[in-house]
Amino acid sequence: MVLLESEQFLTELTRLFQKCRASGSVFITLKKYDGRTKPVPSKSHTENFEPADNKCLLRATDGKRKISTVVSSKEVNKFQMAYSNLLRANMDGLKKKDKKSKTKKSSAA
Repeated sequence: MVLLESEQFLTELTRLFQKCRASGSVFITLKKYDGRTKPVPSKSHTENFEPADNKCLLRATDGKRKISTVVSSKEVNKFQMAYSNLLRANMDGLKKKDKKSKTKKSSAA
């Protein structure tokens, strides 16, 4: 997995979307990140670890290539605006859900 800066992550995410436009999927995950790289044993889990700066870890993959970035709370507003614009621009080819299952249930009842 490649850890990138925020701007580089958005550029690579655009490339992933373009590559998977015809066929394929892009999976994006977002979670709170406290700066730890190793898990904490369950016995010492009782003590609370409060980081000085809250961060978010974003990961994106197309199944073959993985990219990630860490966004601090100071730059989250700027990143969120750029990220939302990127998502709006690249989510125009979504398939609509089939509503056949609802009509079958209502007619059978």
